[in-house]
Amino acid sequence: MQTIKSRTEMTTMNVVNAVAGAFLFISPWLFGYTGTQTAETSAWIGGLVIAVLAIAAVVALQQWEEWVNLVLGVLVVAAPWLLGFAGITAAMWSHVAVGLVVAVLAAVELWMIQQSPHVTA
Repeated sequence: MQTIKSRTEMTTMNVVNAVAGAFLFISPWLFGYTGTQTAETSAWIGGLVIAVLAIAAVVALQQWEEWVNLVLGVLVVAAPWLLGFAGITAAMWSHVAVGLVVAVLAAVELWMIQQSPHVTA
């Protein structure tokens, strides 16, 4: 069972993830790379999935959600090179920044889940 403090910390981290996902979603308009189909589609899909998963984790924290977030964060970081838009600086940096935030927060949450004391009957 998680302590109230660690549950609040995890909720805060998931809210940060939701904001990061929303930021990635709107980043094509903020940074002007809406004309690049691959970069903007990656931002929209990645941002939407990150935000939805973060909101789901706020409602009911599950360990698998954090594993998915960790993988998703790594994929978002790698997307500019995997999908070929690393030359678009604004798109690359928005993906890298959001991906790192999501991956690091997921790793911290996984660590916190593993460190929380388990209730025994």
